[in-house]
Amino acid sequence: MRRKLFALAVVVLSVSTLFAASSSYVVPTTTLAAQTSNNTSAANSFTTQTNGNKGAGNVSKVDVHSLLYSGATTKVYAHMVMWFGESSHMNIGYSSTDPNQVARQITDMISRGIDGVVIDWYGPNNSIDQATQLVMAEAEKHPGFTFAIMIDQGALEWDSCSGCTPQQALNSQLQYIQKTYFPSPAYMTIQGQPVVTNFNIDLSYSVDWNAANATLSDHPAFIFQNNSGFSHTLSDGSYAWVMPTTTDYGAHYLTSFYDAGMSFPSEQTVGAAYKGFNDTLASWGSDRIMKQQCGQTWLQTFSEINNLYSAGKPLSDLQLVTWNDYEEATEIESGIDNCFTVSASAAANALQWTITGAESTIDHYTVYVSSDGQNLMSLTDIDTGIHSLNLCGFPIPDGSYQFFVQAVGKPSLANQITSAVSYSPSCAATIAPPPPPPPPPTPRPPLPTPPSRLSPTLSFSASPASVIIPSGKSGTFTVTAQMHSGSFNNPIALSCSGISKSLSCTFSPATITPGSGTATSTLTISSAPASGSAGNGKPPLLSAAWLLSFGGIAGFTLIGNGQRRRWGRTLAIVALLSVGIVGVSCGGGQGSPAGVSTQSVTVPASTYSVTVEGNSNTAQLSTTINVTVQ
Repeated sequence: MRRKLFALAVVVLSVSTLFAASSSYVVPTTTLAAQTSNNTSAANSFTTQTNGNKGAGNVSKVDVHSLLYSGATTKVYAHMVMWFGESSHMNIGYSSTDPNQVARQITDMISRGIDGVVIDWYGPNNSIDQATQLVMAEAEKHPGFTFAIMIDQGALEWDSCSGCTPQQALNSQLQYIQKTYFPSPAYMTIQGQPVVTNFNIDLSYSVDWNAANATLSDHPAFIFQNNSGFSHTLSDGSYAWVMPTTTDYGAHYLTSFYDAGMSFPSEQTVGAAYKGFNDTLASWGSDRIMKQQCGQTWLQTFSEINNLYSAGKPLSDLQLVTWNDYEEATEIESGIDNCFTVSASAAANALQWTITGAESTIDHYTVYVSSDGQNLMSLTDIDTGIHSLNLCGFPIPDGSYQFFVQAVGKPSLANQITSAVSYSPSCAATIAPPPPPPPPPTPRPPLPTPPSRLSPTLSFSASPASVIIPSGKSGTFTVTAQMHSGSFNNPIALSCSGISKSLSCTFSPATITPGSGTATSTLTISSAPASGSAGNGKPPLLSAAWLLSFGGIAGFTLIGNGQRRRWGRTLAIVALLSVGIVGVSCGGGQGSPAGVSTQSVTVPASTYSVTVEGNSNTAQLSTTINVTVQ
């Protein structure tokens, strides 16, 4: 019975210690549900359509400006339609006149880095005008986010003014916009002038824009469309649009438009970015299709801009075509499908992942660690092109963990995440000896950052993972410190720990500094000729002292007086066994300083686990190698 109780105590103590270590290391920053569920303003019920619209899911919130040239100050606006919920349009799961839906849409746009919205407007006193006023009210809650009105040609066609001519309808609508929308502090302006655009009015009607402008007291900045818009009467600029009938995804049209805009440097050039076009599900459709190419069409429209503009020759504005025109399949609200997948596995303390699809649609990879498979902590971000991570480069304590790798798409493209990968660290660690007596009181210097708060962008590894060396010979390893993002400019001093007294290690150089890249050192491990047997050094006593302390406090607190003597003997046995266990698992004596050989003695034919350590004033790193002496 005593043996069973003793064995149970050891198991419970071991399991609880490992669980406490893993739970304390993982400080959740998100959840698996948050990284896989719908994070857009598209309705949760919205599913993938045959025209290419992606079902509601998890999409990249990387700032859309990151797709533009370095140093871009371009304002990015989303074109938005407000007719959903009406019987004449398809059901996408929400109504444009729902204030909560409008709030979700503006919040979603802001989360993607979008600066404002242009409303496709169909005149006053209808449901679209009602929805537009909801947009105005919501935009005013977000300083810096703006909105503007685009008068659709349908506004003149269906104007409620009975018997009005197109000119009279335009005049009255501009006056209504001036009264209703211009006063809003969120209304979009150019050098103090409110902005008004239009869609196809000049293609459908003959109107006098000068006469319309004369009816206003606040003269707007008029933005027209296509190349001819720059030379239009009253023009303050022009915008580009998607051209679905082109065979080159609109590339020639866009280049021509940008060239035309450069001929009018005092006017606004409003570029266009779009994912494709497909009106096969629209009631008015004529089977016009521009394929999405798994996100490549979207990226190519930005490439057209980056080929022509720069920080020294900037593009003033960009319009995304569109935020939510589901019927013509230009919407990006639900995200853009990049046809990408990622899967992961762990082996020998390395997390590895494989991909299918175009990596050009991925912004970066994020590695998450979890102790329960549901609550996640971001461990590090990895650049594209890298598909593995040495987990021994992180201060992960013993325990059971689950890892996930997320392929974070480029702006508005779909995110993908792997299934859980189980992992238990097997990186050797040495328990430090008790600290020396404290010195006389002096002002305390700033403490170094503890391992649990290190920037996770620095990895530390050694290769190969193991070598076999004859007795009396030596073997070499390459020790690498690599930055995956940011920079690390503190020198890292290299040393060995857990090494047998019969082996020696040297580094060349003994100190490395990775900066913003990679730094390496050659580690040489030498053995003496085999002529007998040598011990592995005394096991550290800290764990035993701790267990004795634990037993003395916890045991005698929880056990009654009559049983204390019996349990005291049992806990003493647990402590002595722990000393033996620690001595076996930790593998030997204390670490030797970088570049200094340890004392050489005879070597048995055996395999040794050696911990390579890297220490600086802000980081404590380690990785494990195996040395077999024959």
